[in-house]
Amino acid sequence: MVHFLHPSRVPRSLVPPDARKDAQGWRVVQEEASPYPLVDICLNVLIANLEKLCPERPDGTLCLPEHWNFPQEVADHFLGMMTWQGRLTDKTASIFQGNQMNLKLVSIQKAKISASAFIKYFCHQKLIEVDATAVHSDLPVPDIIRGLCSSNWIQQNLRCLLLDSASVPHNSRPLSFGQLTGLRTLSVFNVWFHSEDLANVSQLPSLENLDISNTQVTNISALLTCKDRLKSLTMHYLKCLTMTKPQVFAVIRELKCLLHLDISGHKQFRSDLAFDLLQQKDILPNIVSLDISGSSYITDRAVEQFIQQRPAMQFVGLLGTDAGYSDFFTAKQGLKVAGGASLSQILEALSRYRNRSCYMRKALHRLFTETFSVHVTMPAVLQLVAIGMRNHPLDLTVQFTASACALNLMHQGLAWGMPVRLLSEVICLLFKALKNFPSYKQLQKNCLLSLTNARILTDVPFDRLSAARFVLGWLYKDENPKIQTMAVSIFSILALQLTREQVTQLDEDLFMAVKELLAIVKQKTTENIDDPTLLFSLKALWNLTDESPATCKHFMENQGLAICIQVLESNVAEVRELSAKLMTEDVVKHISTLLHSEQIEHASIQKWPSSRCKMSALVTYRSFKTFFPLLGNFSQPAAQLWALWAVYHVCSKNPSVYCKMLAEEGGLQLLCDIQVDGQANPQAQQIAVSILEDFRMHFTSYRRFPLC
Repeated sequence: MVHFLHPSRVPRSLVPPDARKDAQGWRVVQEEASPYPLVDICLNVLIANLEKLCPERPDGTLCLPEHWNFPQEVADHFLGMMTWQGRLTDKTASIFQGNQMNLKLVSIQKAKISASAFIKYFCHQKLIEVDATAVHSDLPVPDIIRGLCSSNWIQQNLRCLLLDSASVPHNSRPLSFGQLTGLRTLSVFNVWFHSEDLANVSQLPSLENLDISNTQVTNISALLTCKDRLKSLTMHYLKCLTMTKPQVFAVIRELKCLLHLDISGHKQFRSDLAFDLLQQKDILPNIVSLDISGSSYITDRAVEQFIQQRPAMQFVGLLGTDAGYSDFFTAKQGLKVAGGASLSQILEALSRYRNRSCYMRKALHRLFTETFSVHVTMPAVLQLVAIGMRNHPLDLTVQFTASACALNLMHQGLAWGMPVRLLSEVICLLFKALKNFPSYKQLQKNCLLSLTNARILTDVPFDRLSAARFVLGWLYKDENPKIQTMAVSIFSILALQLTREQVTQLDEDLFMAVKELLAIVKQKTTENIDDPTLLFSLKALWNLTDESPATCKHFMENQGLAICIQVLESNVAEVRELSAKLMTEDVVKHISTLLHSEQIEHASIQKWPSSRCKMSALVTYRSFKTFFPLLGNFSQPAAQLWALWAVYHVCSKNPSVYCKMLAEEGGLQLLCDIQVDGQANPQAQQIAVSILEDFRMHFTSYRRFPLC
């Protein structure tokens, strides 16, 4: 069957960024274009089939087959993938019981597992790192600490513990980290953590890196206990601090080993602590990284003087301040700046603050302005936008601003330089945002605009059934002519890409789609308007009715025959039970007229070669099998020539798809027969040779297919 697609004027080849001008972009393209690692493919199969491959114990938990053993690196990676995919539960976590899995790095971010499961399945392992960021409240911080402290080995060897946004019951005060004597890095960002907890943590003999951002700490004097070993201190949005500035500086001044300090503010808590810190002469002599983003009264001159006095500095955070605009920040070698004054500063901010929604909003807003008229493909930038969307799915401002940035970075020609995998992730994230914010119209418009991209519609994998439902919703609700044209054009392509089963799954949406499309055709015909909306509506009807009796029934019930009698661009005649309704004098008269029209494409078949044939639309096929009887019919050369021309047309437009499909359906042998048959029309032989040459050119490795 014939289906319409929109022709693309852009080459279908990926042009990667110049490695010299955009090393990050070049790296992203190389990574995205590479095959997935074999170990990832195998582990994904295992995760998808855990309950089939892993037997159940009598208590209903899962266990690995008896002879399976995972090396430590693979076991760590496997657990991380399970957590990432949301497959880590009490039942599935049970496969880590025993010694068949050797874990060192436990990642259970956002997982929903109980305290008993955590202790039973993980705390017997020799763990050196645990990331329990935003773990479900079924596993509170006190139970995590209790489980880890149940192992003497973990007490002495656990190096890193991340507890960001984990829950702390109010009746479990205070927290006790004292037994974790090997701990070097601790993060309690956004945790119910108080000054007495800080006093307990400061006594850890190996502690070097501490994050107490957005906690209930009121006094940091306890840090003096670890002044000779603390290298990194993060105090972002420390809103409960009651110490005076001189008291705070007195503590910081004693931290002689400190290399990184973060005292950045928040939109709800803009402090001038950083402003006074920049005036201090005898403080932080060895500092390498200072983050004062979101602080008040910060000026270029103050920051410049501070950095000049500390030549080892490699990073400064200035997002949300008035600093970062002087030439000093671009001229100083080796200095990275997270700010909003330039694209490089914005990208540094997106990378550094990927887990802080308040700064992600600011950075994305600045990125939107910087990329509004961009004409260069930036895959590394789009990747950072995708990370922001993925990390903050419930933040409307992040999702909306990121969708606008994605539009800037993917519009038409730019999308052809983006890796398919990256585009697929962005589109999937957009649809996830639509589910989380179904009533936010501007976000929906941005998603609709993204789908108008030819590269995305033709090459990028995403849930096309959900996309079709989403687009149809706009078709029903919005009377704006531009929106209507966009929705119809997108749906005309999606309708072709849906399988017959998916078309059936549209259910009531399918009925409404046919009704709305026919209403558009009727309106345009009545008003004698020949515009893209009419063309796309007819194409959508064509693709919907193909091999779909239910759609054809809706078409007939909504007076589709009467509406489309002038164009007759639907597939209703192929439904046997409806064909009798087409045998009317008016219909036959119109068909007869069209058959003698010079505009019908088959009239140009006799004018081969095809380079002289100019088609108004690109056609494609779901299968070539319906042409095989015509290809093998040497007694009717005109029909054989027509079939050959149709096959050649789509194969030459997209050989990687259609030459392969032709071969797999057994069509190559028919072409070989035409090529060597002495009775064949010379023009037919020429076309057959052209198709075979296209196949040889693109599929030299397909030895199992006959080539004459």
